[in-house]
Parts: sequence; C-alpha cells; structure tokens
Amino acid sequence: MIQDILPLHMENQYERKTPSRQSRVVAFRDDCILIKKGAQTDYLSYEELVNWCVNHGQEVTRMVYLFAVGERDYFLTELPAAFTTEKEYEFVRMFAMRRKKPKEHVLVAATAWHLFGWYRDNQYCGRCAERLVHSDKLRMLQCPCCGNQIFPKIAPAVIVGVTSGEYILMTKYANREYKRYALIAGFTEIGETAEETVRREVFEEVGLSVKNIQYYKSQPWGFDSNLLLGYFCELDDTREICLDEEELATAEWVHYSDILEDTEGLSLTREMMTVFRENFS
Repeated sequence: MIQDILPLHMENQYERKTPSRQSRVVAFRDDCILIKKGAQTDYLSYEELVNWCVNHGQEVTRMVYLFAVGERDYFLTELPAAFTTEKEYEFVRMFAMRRKKPKEHVLVAATAWHLFGWYRDNQYCGRCAERLVHSDKLRMLQCPCCGNQIFPKIAPAVIVGVTSGEYILMTKYANREYKRYALIAGFTEIGETAEETVRREVFEEVGLSVKNIQYYKSQPWGFDSNLLLGYFCELDDTREICLDEEELATAEWVHYSDILEDTEGLSLTREMMTVFRENFS
C-alpha cells in the first residue's frame, strides 16, 4: 500500500527545522503539485529554489517542516507569485500522482497535500477569530488569545469487502474521477463505531445486511485526509442489490477468478480485493 516503502520510513513528528541545500520543497497550486518531469518523480530542492529566487530578485518564501523520508527532509512552501516552472519541473494534478514512481514520492505528495489543506483552512481561530500561531513542539496550531488548540484533521472511513462464498461485492463510484472498481466505503459518523459504520454504509449503498464483520488493516490516505479502516464481512441475506444511485454508478458480485491484478500497489481497496482472490488460489 501507499505507506509500504521499506527500507525507507516516514518520520512524521513535527520539529522546528530549517532546510538544508538538499531538502526538498513541496508546493501546490490549486489541486496541482510541483514535481520533476520524467519516469522517476522528484521534488524541487531548497538549493534550486534559492537560486531561482536570487536570479529573479525574489525573496525565499517561508518554509514549514513537514516530515522526513529516510535521510531527506521535506518542507511545505508557497512559491513566489512570479515563479514559473523550469524545463525540468511541471505542475501535475494530485489525482495523477497515483501513477507516479517511486512509491515513497507518492506518499510524500499525499501526506503533504493532507497537511497543506489543514494549514490553508486553519489560519484563524474558530472560537475568537485571532490569527493562529504554530506550536514550536507539536504539529498543532494555537490561538494566542483564547488558547484554542487545533490539530490536523483526520477523517476515519471504512473500506468494506462484502463477501458471499467465492464472490465479493465490487462497486464503481458515481460522479467521481476514479472510474475503476472499488469496494463499499464511507465515513464514520459521530457516536458510531467502525463496525456500525460498516453495517450502515452497506445497507445505505446497496440495501444488504451483513454479519461476521472482521477488521483487516488500516491505511493513511492523505489524498482525502482519511484514515481508512478495512473490514471484511459476510452477506446475511439474499444477493439482491438495491443501489443508491447518488453514491454508486454500479455494484455487482464478482467471482474471485475475475479480479484483476493490482498494478498500483497503493490502496487498501485494491489490496483487499487481491487478498480475497488469493484466499481461493
């Protein structure tokens, strides 16, 4: 999955750091991220940004430490308004990052996007409207006036593999850019356990009841600020589907032998499909 980058490891504890020459700079414009062109994705180095700023008479913009992957630090910045991509770099849509290599740079993009959205949306205190300041020790924004503390938003959601013998229920989302097969999915509501979310989402989206709910695995999914919780469960009634057409374009029972290979190796959804298929192989 996206977080499986051994022997590398993401060190995501916040520190008050300054970038080195070879630190990498992550920058966004709208829903696009700046990356190096070519088969192997990389990011602008701090040295390259400084050189561009010197050559164009611009000030180097503020850097916020994000995390480290292996020995390399990553920083979030807002590029100068006059910045234009050089021959080696381009802005690409975040959705397209799923197809990039190596995997650790996809993880960098997704996690940086998660934090970028949090910083962008939390500049002022929601309690007293004072401008927030960053903690020196924690990934936390604090109000200097009323003491309100704001931590990164993480939205728990379930991914559900509903099974019936040699078949698993596969779906396609309605009105979304992602057009491949997926599994039932949905956000956990206030006052609800993850297992209750599984039952509710399956019933709401396809009108089915389930039993024997078993936790499988979790995954951070920074593209949507999620923590995904994977569950398998068994059908507890007939296979007749009542489709919620606002959420899903289709839902169908797929035999394990018809499940395609996972070519991305990124998502919990695709791994769960593969695991189901391999249980019968």
